[in-house]
Amino acid sequence: MPLGYHPRKGNAYSGVAVKIAMIPARMGSQRLKKKNLIPLNGIPIIRRAVRRCQEAGVFDKIFINSENIEFKEHAEAEGAFFHQRPEHLGNSVATSEDFIEEFLQVNPCDRLYQVHSISPLCSATQIKDFVEFTETSGLDTVLSCVEEQIECAMNGTPVNFTLDEKTNSQELTPIQRITWTLSSWRGDMFLDAKKSGGCATYSGKVGFMPLDRWSGHIIKKQEDMDIAEAMLAFLGDGPDFGG
Repeated sequence: MPLGYHPRKGNAYSGVAVKIAMIPARMGSQRLKKKNLIPLNGIPIIRRAVRRCQEAGVFDKIFINSENIEFKEHAEAEGAFFHQRPEHLGNSVATSEDFIEEFLQVNPCDRLYQVHSISPLCSATQIKDFVEFTETSGLDTVLSCVEEQIECAMNGTPVNFTLDEKTNSQELTPIQRITWTLSSWRGDMFLDAKKSGGCATYSGKVGFMPLDRWSGHIIKKQEDMDIAEAMLAFLGDGPDFGG
């Protein structure tokens, strides 16, 4: 269990924050209004994200990061911390690099892990596995992905197959589809890249970790939430999914 951290019993903390989990949340969702507050099987998905991070047991601190103070009560109710970013970093124009930079300037850490609440079927076990992979990988940036082991093309051109012959799908090299469900950066390297005008999102040595297909399910529209409800019923709700 992280130093001084007690799930759902307050946010007392001592020690250096080596690993921070940051859960970003904007109130002004465009396609699905206030989607972070929509209940999944009776529990808002923002709270599910906090609980999954707690259940993983691998973080020194867990934050909800939002421009809207309404999320503070959700963070505190679950025993997490709340970081209120400036209002201008909560609009649809601000990039993730902008609000991550501001967060790291206020909350320095060795490793920042971004955990998206809008991937509610990513389990605590997957989060723990992602952190363990990151810590032993020697990589500076780690992005989650779902592997698509099927013929894929881009702009009409084959990517992982040839038109000269039909290859069995199981023999194809999987395409790594980035999901943004989980991401991790070295804090100092991210800030250095941003300061120098580089791309902080892909700073340093970059690698990918495959997640299961359910973890790559992203909530963008109501039908995505409907699918998540059905899948959660199939998978079985519980602490591993923040239930």
